[in-house]
Amino acid sequence: MIRRPVCLACLILAAAVFLADGLGFPLIRGNPLPASVQNWIKTHPDAQICGEAVRCAKTEFSQSIYLNHTYLIYQSEKVSIENVRVFLKEEREIPVGTILLVSGKLEAIEGPRNPGEFDSRQYYGADRIYYFLKDGEIQSCSKDYRVLGEFLARLRAKFQSILSQSAAEAAPVMEAMVLGEKSNLEEELKIRYQMAGIVHILAISGLHISLLGMGVYKIFMKSGMGIWAAGILSLTLMLGYGMMTGGSVSTMRAVCMFLLSVGAKLLGRCYDMLTSLALAAILAILDSPANLYNCSFLLSFGAVLALGIASPVLIKAAGAKKSTAQAFWSSLSVQIFTLPVVLWFYGEVSVLGIFLNLLVLPTVGIALASGAACALLGIFQGELALLAAVPGRVVLFAYEKLCELSGRLPFCTWIGGRPQLWQILVYYFLGGAALVLLYNLSEKQTEEEKKGKRRMIKMAGAGLMGGGLLLLSWHPLKDLRITCMDVGQGDGIFVETPEGFCFLIDGGSSNKSDVGQYQLLPCLKSRGIPKVDGILISHPDEDHISGVCQMLEYIRDGLTVIRVETLFLPFCTDKTQGYQELEKLALEAGAEVAYVKKGDCLEAGELSLSFLAPFVEQAEDTNENSTVIQLAYGSFRGLFTGDIGEEREKQLLPALSQVDFLKVAHHGSRYSTSEAFLEKTKPRIGVISCSDTNTYGHPSPDTVKRLTDAGCQVEYTMKSGAVILETDGVQIKVKRFAAE
Repeated sequence: MIRRPVCLACLILAAAVFLADGLGFPLIRGNPLPASVQNWIKTHPDAQICGEAVRCAKTEFSQSIYLNHTYLIYQSEKVSIENVRVFLKEEREIPVGTILLVSGKLEAIEGPRNPGEFDSRQYYGADRIYYFLKDGEIQSCSKDYRVLGEFLARLRAKFQSILSQSAAEAAPVMEAMVLGEKSNLEEELKIRYQMAGIVHILAISGLHISLLGMGVYKIFMKSGMGIWAAGILSLTLMLGYGMMTGGSVSTMRAVCMFLLSVGAKLLGRCYDMLTSLALAAILAILDSPANLYNCSFLLSFGAVLALGIASPVLIKAAGAKKSTAQAFWSSLSVQIFTLPVVLWFYGEVSVLGIFLNLLVLPTVGIALASGAACALLGIFQGELALLAAVPGRVVLFAYEKLCELSGRLPFCTWIGGRPQLWQILVYYFLGGAALVLLYNLSEKQTEEEKKGKRRMIKMAGAGLMGGGLLLLSWHPLKDLRITCMDVGQGDGIFVETPEGFCFLIDGGSSNKSDVGQYQLLPCLKSRGIPKVDGILISHPDEDHISGVCQMLEYIRDGLTVIRVETLFLPFCTDKTQGYQELEKLALEAGAEVAYVKKGDCLEAGELSLSFLAPFVEQAEDTNENSTVIQLAYGSFRGLFTGDIGEEREKQLLPALSQVDFLKVAHHGSRYSTSEAFLEKTKPRIGVISCSDTNTYGHPSPDTVKRLTDAGCQVEYTMKSGAVILETDGVQIKVKRFAAE
């Protein structure tokens, strides 16, 4: 470390920022604006802001502008609010560098509201963006703009248009690889690449920069340019390329290291990869301390660090001589080194990626060069662009089929769950100890040493790493856990037992899309749950089944390795379209289908789920035919009531008894949870699942009053995010995932 002072400086800087975050300074997490400004924005969301347009993002449904150096008028003063993403009401052509005055509604970017959910606040915080401006209307804009920035933006748009016209079905992937543009990538394709462990090729990374940069440098050298001319020109082009492709942290890390590499050649100095990496990290952290917790930052720098430190040790210890074997150990070192980061953010990791990268990495240059050539040649001749795109299309077609095949394999992806911080620290400690052992083996290995000693050292290193892997996957659950998810206007409840059983009661929303993808599946992955023993549907309304349907579709299409054993549907005399769709999806996903009614019971270890409804005699209102479940675990009792109303509650009274937990019926509707019902059940804790923007008036003040008058502690997903109850069968703990 003394020989690499830049690396030491990087460690000190990272430790200082981490310590500052622990002490409560909002450098990494949270909003760094003064509390007075934050409170003013919260109470006065309608605002006018002014800033410099740096990037435009268009989708099929909206256009957004990223503003830098933004300020708003606060008490007759200009107050900086850093950077803002503005969602416009109407599309406008905005040159890069234009100063805009925009009015709209400022909204603070929220953090995750459920376990495993994507952290938008942390993601945008890395770009110093803490607010969105919704329904933006441009009041005025300057005539001046940045010539270079606008030129690069127009060039990127031109390249994107050429790829779209010339690369056919491969265009979205080529746009991502060559331009860093992912807006046209289908979500299904991104998931397939992620499950196969090759999603990194869809981002501008060191691989792309080195292939393109060194390729350009060699072309210039072979054309007769001197080392200085070729070096400076290639450096200029790569810097412009980094700016054109969006300047993400992984891109700029790669560009910075490329600049230092070529600079070392020009100056006749030795290039040290770790020093170069450390300098790039220092620049990234100084630019935005929040990068220290950013997924792209950690994965990009972690992968290069693995190649610089772990890979050489593993290759020497394994005695790998052939390039294929060395590539395998390099791929394995990256996977091992970045494993805690991947599990922290995604809860799962591709197992096949170690092997698939042996096929992908040697051929990705073909796809990248083909896409770059297509974009460049398309400026001059469209037919040449079509021809240049052919090799890339062939390679990407093979990748897609490889991903589809991989997704069908049950061992493709390991659902490891999100580790705790102490587990990550111990994992890296054990990994470091293993590397020290193997390093001494590779450095001091002589003919005189006994083979048994070398074998013992290797086994000890492997044992340390194996222990670290087991530690990361260890997620003990001592008590029964009930997680009432925040799915907006809907229901979604996970029930987990210490024995490893997992049940989902409903899962849908009427005001949130893709609940299965963004709430239900991430929760399971973060908890390390690869199998749901049963999904219990109260009734087939959209706000109870939309997420379940998406989960089953993902399982059917091989987009997740999570499996569902049985789908439990309420007994009905006439199967509506909702029932038929659910049953069809469940069977296609490999799950069994069972219909339940009053009197049925489901046992899972110490957990008992008794069905108090539906009745054989069906009501006209589907809500009244909801499944009603009584949960028993030790002396703890819980009641899940679907969307039943007061009439069904009266019919249930003879079968009801006192409960500790109540899932309040019909999102807190005033037509449910009657006084007679509460008098019989006397719930200690009641959870209301609804959206704070719903138009139904949920929860009703009358219902809330009846609950509180009955001595019930009322919890709301709209206020607290997911509400989590844990019980050993006697004591109850309540946790609010995102309490205000």
